[in-house]
Amino acid sequence: MTLVKSAAYQVRLARTSEDLRAAQRLRYDVFITELGGSGPLVDHAHKLEIDKFDDFVDHLLLIDTKTGQTVGVYRLLRRDMADRAGGFYSENEYDLSKLKSSGCPILELGRSCLHPAYRGGTAMHQLWSGLAAYVALHKIEILFGVASFHGTDINTLAQPLSMLHHHHLAPPEFRVIALPEAYQNMNLIEETSLDRRSAMIQIPSLIKAYLRLGGFVGDGAFIDHDFNTTDVCVMLDISCLSERKWKMFGGDTR
Repeated sequence: MTLVKSAAYQVRLARTSEDLRAAQRLRYDVFITELGGSGPLVDHAHKLEIDKFDDFVDHLLLIDTKTGQTVGVYRLLRRDMADRAGGFYSENEYDLSKLKSSGCPILELGRSCLHPAYRGGTAMHQLWSGLAAYVALHKIEILFGVASFHGTDINTLAQPLSMLHHHHLAPPEFRVIALPEAYQNMNLIEETSLDRRSAMIQIPSLIKAYLRLGGFVGDGAFIDHDFNTTDVCVMLDISCLSERKWKMFGGDTR
């Protein structure tokens, strides 16, 4: 299914095993080679980043129409898919009970990445436009998923994690919490002592993009040693977006 098409890009769902391999190759390049991650199903011989959820999700692909290369991906997991998969990926890190019992149609986002040559331009907006079309098609109300800071040294991440805790914590009815075995308190610096500029510089651009749309985070970070990341659970209530923010997200007029 093609969701968005422009002169430079096509955004569509993976249809074939080769589409899936293209997504897994890009994920390997970014998460394994570039960021130093690992995982039990990673295929180093063929340079594929694989995990057990890949067979249950929709893979959203951003394709350069000139080269045919897959240059961006998102992994999308709806509630019905998660039921077949045995749960959401994020449940490996967070207790999602409040989110799952909200009664809202929810969509988990994961494995988002862009080829390095396509960062900083319009590619991410094109990928988001495809995501917005998918959200509208399936009448999704809440997006969520783990988003990552590179590295696991909490001392270096104290400013941005504290910023998220003090200013972007989810409302109680949606406040998922990191699992106790790897829970990391994000309230590391008093609000009055925060260096807001330094904190915002350290927050990854994808997380900042969600925050600009009104996104919020769960209680606690999760230390993921396999992927060499410190993760936060980010949520975005699509149903509350203004028309202006919906268009910022990439959606058509509602």
